[in-house]
Amino acid sequence: MDRLALAEFLRRRREELHPEDVGLPAGPRRRARGLRREEVASLAAMSTDYYTRLEQQRGPQPSEQMLAALARALRLTDGERDYLFQISGRNAPSPAAAATHVSPALLRVLDRLDDTPALILSSLGEILVQNHLALALYGDRSHLTGLARSETYRWFTDPAERLVYPEEDRDRQSRAQVAGLRAAYGSMGPHSRAGELVRALKKESAEFAELWELHEVARRFEDHKTLVHPQLGEIEVDCQALFTEDQSQALLVLTAAPRSEAAQKIELLGVLGAERFPAAAR
Repeated sequence: MDRLALAEFLRRRREELHPEDVGLPAGPRRRARGLRREEVASLAAMSTDYYTRLEQQRGPQPSEQMLAALARALRLTDGERDYLFQISGRNAPSPAAAATHVSPALLRVLDRLDDTPALILSSLGEILVQNHLALALYGDRSHLTGLARSETYRWFTDPAERLVYPEEDRDRQSRAQVAGLRAAYGSMGPHSRAGELVRALKKESAEFAELWELHEVARRFEDHKTLVHPQLGEIEVDCQALFTEDQSQALLVLTAAPRSEAAQKIELLGVLGAERFPAAAR
């Protein structure tokens, strides 16, 4: 671990960012150059003291999870992310870890969306980042690990995952989940994380195994869908997806028709989300 190189790199990248680059208000009394330490710490979901110690060359060696969070918070490119890992005494991220590094271009768009639910997903249905309204709509997925990070895995192994869709739409969603995973399987190969998901689900879900044999392939995002919120009930939204060039990640934006009942419910999500997920929303 090169403490000096790490401290200087973190400080320089922090000073190069402006609040609006990461979706934060500039504020009238800002004197500090770039982002404040506490802002980077908040974006990376770590304590300000921990981050400050890293910049002062006296912190412990960051874990791979901490480094990935810092790379996302500081909007690092792939090359910058790998450098961060290396000077921290870690190997460059494995293909699995690298696949969850969020595209800075998608993050810049997400940062500007604060009035409608928006989230960034991997091709395996892993929520990588979500804004406060998506957090209120779907709940906090940041604590999930392993295969459970994939929405497709949870769909076929956790009955509670299906409650977000009306009962009459769940069969169609099952087929869409499998078709989306097959698309990822085709591009990533049988020895990838997609292949690991397929093998696990074949063992754990007879429904998945049956649908897998249909060989349906499709992107699982649709233009219109109905979602169910535990307090607000059904919310009809239009769904738009913006993909990275390699199709490995997608920014999903959910909008409601202006002045509709669904639009009013989305406004209420902001209030309910602040009450249900105060720490994560910050």
